[in-house]
Amino acid sequence: MKLRNDKPDGTPQPPAEMIFGEWYPALRTNALSKGKTLTALLLGVPLLLGRKNDGSIFAMRDLCPHRGIPLSAGWFDGDTVQCKYHGWKFEPCGGQCVEIPSLTQIDALEPTKIYAGAYPCVERDGHAWVYLPEAGAGRIADRSTLPVVPEVPKFSTKFRTAHLSAELPCNVDHGIIGLMDPAHGPFVHQAWWWRSQASIHEKKKLFVPIEEGFRMASHAPSANSAPYKLLGVYGSEITTTIDFVLPNRRYETIRAGEKWFASLTTVTPVTPATCRIDVVACWNIFYGVPFVPAIAKYFGAKFVRQDQETMIEQAEGLRFRPAMMLIDDADLPAKWYFALKQRRLTGKGEHPLAGPMELHWRS
Repeated sequence: MKLRNDKPDGTPQPPAEMIFGEWYPALRTNALSKGKTLTALLLGVPLLLGRKNDGSIFAMRDLCPHRGIPLSAGWFDGDTVQCKYHGWKFEPCGGQCVEIPSLTQIDALEPTKIYAGAYPCVERDGHAWVYLPEAGAGRIADRSTLPVVPEVPKFSTKFRTAHLSAELPCNVDHGIIGLMDPAHGPFVHQAWWWRSQASIHEKKKLFVPIEEGFRMASHAPSANSAPYKLLGVYGSEITTTIDFVLPNRRYETIRAGEKWFASLTTVTPVTPATCRIDVVACWNIFYGVPFVPAIAKYFGAKFVRQDQETMIEQAEGLRFRPAMMLIDDADLPAKWYFALKQRRLTGKGEHPLAGPMELHWRS
């Protein structure tokens, strides 16, 4: 489900440094039919994505290495991508050139030694995940060395799934700290089925460090959130665990005996100044009840739209590049994120969370 994409007046927003050498979701794969291509922008990189006749998907840099014309201006026959300008043909998964029509028998140039930009591309949870390497990393020959492709945790073979997406007119840093902010719920997400300002009460949660991130340890879900109360019908203890992992991933898992709900939320930089939020959820709760996926998407879309509208409004203020104020304890996860990101970009520093820490806030 695509949400509306309101824009401010076009004034450039503050940019953020982006993390390469990672997997990012480019687009939904249900839009990729065999023999067709689509374009996308990811971390400022123009992409051409498509599905070959054998069902495999690919992601190429949408630029011909010959003269720089977008490959999307050309043709795709289900097996090769052909440039519109001079007819060069490329195998899209690896980017290898297979034909240069202008060459004659006396030319010594070997087309197969030429490569267009191509990136590892894998289908997971209905997304085309694209690995964008660090600048200067060169062509990736051994894909077994890459990080594991992210996906939503699953705890049974039968489950339902849903996806939501929204464009945000702010840089990825603002998108992410908004994603992990624990104090905005009663204000941004006011609704009879979620929370109100009157429902605010003190909370305390234990956080522990994990590799390239941190975890809100397993705990009973918020008593002032109506959706969690529905799980009480199963008569089991309900627990929630939330992980944040660089560069942009929030995993949430809710367990109630054999029943479960899990989600992966990502905030992906589209450009240095804009980003996109994607939520993929899987669950076996109320598995046999009709219309649950439609209902979940309806209320989920309202929830994400509230975040989107807030970020659109915030973007108006960010045009003036104000100094940010981060306080303790509710803003400590944001501080950890910035420290983790800086450590990743520079290769220096310790994990900002030295050990388990209990945070307190009201929401």
